[in-house]
Amino acid sequence: MKPTYIIGEIGQNHNGSIDLAKLIVELVSRPIVEDAFGLDLSPMDAVKMTKRDLKEELAESQMNRIYDNPNSFGRTYGEHRAFLELDDKAHFEVYKYAKSLGLDFVETFCAKGCLSMLKLFMPDKLKVASRDLTNLPLLSALAETKIPIILSTGMVGKKELDDALNTITKYHNDISILHCVSQYPTHPDNLNLNTITYLKKNYGQYSIGFSDHTIGISAPVAAVAMGAEIIEKHITIDRRMKGTDQKGSLGPDGVNRMVRDIRLLEHSMGVEDIHIEKDVALSKEKLERSIATKRVIREGEIITSNALHMLSPGNGFKWAQISEVVGKVATVDIPANEVIYPKYLK
Repeated sequence: MKPTYIIGEIGQNHNGSIDLAKLIVELVSRPIVEDAFGLDLSPMDAVKMTKRDLKEELAESQMNRIYDNPNSFGRTYGEHRAFLELDDKAHFEVYKYAKSLGLDFVETFCAKGCLSMLKLFMPDKLKVASRDLTNLPLLSALAETKIPIILSTGMVGKKELDDALNTITKYHNDISILHCVSQYPTHPDNLNLNTITYLKKNYGQYSIGFSDHTIGISAPVAAVAMGAEIIEKHITIDRRMKGTDQKGSLGPDGVNRMVRDIRLLEHSMGVEDIHIEKDVALSKEKLERSIATKRVIREGEIITSNALHMLSPGNGFKWAQISEVVGKVATVDIPANEVIYPKYLK
């Protein structure tokens, strides 16, 4: 199975701190611990950050709205958002740290003004938040850079997705589409993972993946089993930290378990066939049953079916081969409850 491209999303979990952002990047790069089989399981592939231009973010009334709750970093929502923004140079520093650890760097630009960051560095991919799939001027500006684009579908239907694709494909076709539900956390009844199958059937010319907002790790692992080629998940150093996204993110142990299970799944999918694995052969011989005696069968005796039953190991005749045993003559005394082998018969 082709390796899954796994993105660890920092989002606003850096809480306005470049040092915390870099610590989360380090978490993304950590080797995956898997003791049972000693497999070399690769860690996440990329880390993602988000850049907003507050002049192009919200109406003035919303920016000045009082934002009084335990997760607030400012008196107003505008002050809160400003606190959580890292500037271009800080993003560049996190980018350089990610690249030094062998990670790709994915960036979400929430406004055309954020493209100023491209003067400093070129992200490996651009991610478009689902709220901006209808922001066609932004999509045009992003597509014009020719950087590969990942679209999230959490707030759009087919028409909005098609409009977004039509806008981007005027410039290039290096596009990925992630099934997503913009509910935090996403209720299981609303997840509809079968959308992945729909996207693969109807948009198969693009890479299809899953941006997950559920609690736990079962949904992204299931998504990979359904054919998702990209997984995106919010991560944090400590889910108890202040911030609206922290509780719905994966902490260090969750990151290890999710990536471990996805990588193990990649080893596990195999081929569309039914066969006996060579590593099962010893167990098959040990545990499967063979035709055996119910009682002592004497040398020269003609074997009948009422003298037979099935016992392990499985290296003798199977019941489907009963005609090769019944009616044959025993060449030696065969003890009770012993497997009958060809050398005992004539």
